[in-house]
Amino acid sequence: MHAPPLPISHIHHVELAVGNAKQASYYYRNAFGFDQIGYAGPETGQRDRASYLLRQGNAHIILTTPIFKDDPLADFLNEHGDGVIDIAFRVENVDSDHASAVSRGAREAKAPFTVSDKHGDVRRSAIHTYGDVVHTFINADSYDGFFLPRFEPWKIEGRNNGLRAFDHMVGNVEDRQMDVWANWYQQVLGFQQFLSFDDKQISTAHSALRSKVMASDNMRIKMPINEPADGLKKSQIQEYVEFNNGPGVQHIALYTEDIVDTLSTMYE
Repeated sequence: MHAPPLPISHIHHVELAVGNAKQASYYYRNAFGFDQIGYAGPETGQRDRASYLLRQGNAHIILTTPIFKDDPLADFLNEHGDGVIDIAFRVENVDSDHASAVSRGAREAKAPFTVSDKHGDVRRSAIHTYGDVVHTFINADSYDGFFLPRFEPWKIEGRNNGLRAFDHMVGNVEDRQMDVWANWYQQVLGFQQFLSFDDKQISTAHSALRSKVMASDNMRIKMPINEPADGLKKSQIQEYVEFNNGPGVQHIALYTEDIVDTLSTMYE
């Protein structure tokens, strides 16, 4: 049975663990047209990590590098390489939504906690999803500072390419795990199945996959879950899972109103 949807508004931000956040920020500015708008690190009170905040349209991306080798983020990089660690959701009530998710079967990553500075409070929590990816629940209604505590403005303009928002986030999981995680999004977050594709619809002569697209109740968040299917050669999904040492976010899709203009700008 489909669980009642949690009142999730939208994707607040996506955070990637990267080996060199400063270099990655340069790449995202120049290749994809994001503006660098903020920074958090030892200079701002975040002593163990360096994070660069990027924005284009309504899409916010955080690129984070651990400073110390005993940071769990360093373990993530050693295991998977650069990749998405957090797809953060904006919610109205972190505590109740977190409690609901855990009661429905989610594995807790971080119990609800408050981060504060002179500009106010931000309430956060986190749950595990597939692989080593988490979903953070976040509410910053009581915060009037810049983005989140410990972030300070640092503006370096990229070349805007017309990207407007996150369209969807694709998760690749192991064989026969698509239904497991599709059911997880239904039961834990109350997402609905928006679309599905089998190996007859998505295949080449050599590679195939199966996919279910899960969506939030307001349709602002779409998360396809892919699993490998048999083909003449190894599925591209299986190749990803092996290369990544487990499930993970395969790609982030970004929405543009004029894809030809966006690509033309990127290639100039």
